Amino acid sequence: MERNMFTYEAIDSALVIHLPKEVDHHNCLTLKYETDLLLAENYINRIIFDFSGTEFMDSSGIGVILNRYKQMEGSSGTVAVYGAGERMRRILRIGGVYRLVQSYRTREEALDGRH
Repeated sequence: MERNMFTYEAIDSALVIHLPKEVDHHNCLTLKYETDLLLAENYINRIIFDFSGTEFMDSSGIGVILNRYKQMEGSSGTVAVYGAGERMRRILRIGGVYRLVQSYRTREEALDGRH
């Protein structure tokens, strides 16, 4: 996966967003634009962010996640994250993400919505 590329999977009514190594202000506009299109074209009630390959994220990335949370909350949907390493878990915790979204260890747990 290229350093700044996002990839997406639609699984039933879930959208899995595979994040790149770095999520920052340079690529967050692309993430917002692409997810806006995917959400408009598909029935999605759950967004799942895959952090398994991510090593860095700045406040722009946190902002995108929180904005997606607000958007999903308004339509009775949910947002989840999985695969975050120790450094990313710390960033997500400090950014307040864990107070709003579910966190899972594996992709399977995130898709099932179980702990």
